[in-house]
Amino acid sequence: MTLNLNLPRASNALLATGVVRLSAALAVLVALALGVAALVAQVDGDRGIAPIAASSDIGVSGIEVDVTGKNAQEAREKGWQLAQKLAWKKLDMSEISDSELESLVSSIVIERERIGPTRYIATLGVIFDRTRAGRYFGNVAQQTRSTPMMLLPVTVSGGTYTMYETRNPWQRAWAEFQPATSPVHYLRPAGSGGDSLMLTYGQTGRRSRLWWRAILDQFGAADVLVAAANLQHEWPGGPIHGTFTARHGPDGRKLASFEMTAKNPAELPDMLAKAVIQFDSLFQKALADGKLAPDPTLNMVASPDINPALQQLIDIGRALEARDTALAAGEIVEGQQLTPSATTAAIVAGYVVQFASPDASSIDATLGRIRQVPGVRGAATTSIAIGGTSVMNVSFAGSLDQLAATLRSQGFTVRQGSNALAISN
Repeated sequence: MTLNLNLPRASNALLATGVVRLSAALAVLVALALGVAALVAQVDGDRGIAPIAASSDIGVSGIEVDVTGKNAQEAREKGWQLAQKLAWKKLDMSEISDSELESLVSSIVIERERIGPTRYIATLGVIFDRTRAGRYFGNVAQQTRSTPMMLLPVTVSGGTYTMYETRNPWQRAWAEFQPATSPVHYLRPAGSGGDSLMLTYGQTGRRSRLWWRAILDQFGAADVLVAAANLQHEWPGGPIHGTFTARHGPDGRKLASFEMTAKNPAELPDMLAKAVIQFDSLFQKALADGKLAPDPTLNMVASPDINPALQQLIDIGRALEARDTALAAGEIVEGQQLTPSATTAAIVAGYVVQFASPDASSIDATLGRIRQVPGVRGAATTSIAIGGTSVMNVSFAGSLDQLAATLRSQGFTVRQGSNALAISN
């Protein structure tokens, strides 16, 4: 006797459909699991270097010493004492006794050292306590700082552009930078967690002000600085040539560039540390020249929906409309040269003005004085830095040169940049 185990065709079709559906469900679950794993992998891993705490102390880095002693301990002590003297001399300070100098030092930073039985070779940093050494530094200890600037370190190597996707020497060099004496207020992201997803090289090429404003607000920054390092390895283990470029603002406006070369990979950290100091000097110069004024188009409070160019066209249209109205009313005649007093036809433009703001009362006082200046239609702060340099947007019926001249006539000391002013009482 034989048994017929053949199932009906309908049963076979149902079984096949069930297998397909089960396979599809399993595929979806696997895809979801892989997607979650990929997302976690993008924010986890070996990434993110927390910047060192930026103290108010005064630091001098890159002090090289080479001394000998009876033993390793004595050689090291002599090296540290020599580093203190060299750092003090590097600050161009008058000579003081060794005991007094030692009392001003809060710490010694070991950047690199080699210790032998009787010899000590090292590159050191010396940190002077601002409270105890402040009387020697004068204006250095009392200088004001810029508005907060988010610093983005871009690394270009082997055709790859990265920032915080993986830890790299350029990111570490900026994280270890101590900007205590710099007037530029750096905000340095750690690059961990979601930073590596949000702050990528692609962000530096975006032009959307809304996108930039959303990111800057998360870090409490007023504008952005980009420090790009293009590293070219001539051969494995050989020289490394670096081309460094400083940019500012959401449009990536180039400020300056320079080049450096490391003899081998072992000297790369030293080269990058020196490059960071060079970048700081470039940014300080740009700040002094008025080139680091926050981009007014990032101020979404002043004009949240209107493009600045469009706003200027609207102002011109309103001025022409006011002039036609004045002609119809007989207040002016055709061809008459309008004077500054004929405010109905004046074209009002907005200008960025930086001013020192040691405390809250000084901000109110400066705003009050600016609003009373002839030709000023309005003034509002766009960035406030208590104890530093704040920024206001001034609506003025005239050009930037005319605004500068008017402010000088009102007793202000004015420094004029290409598209902004810096004033002081």
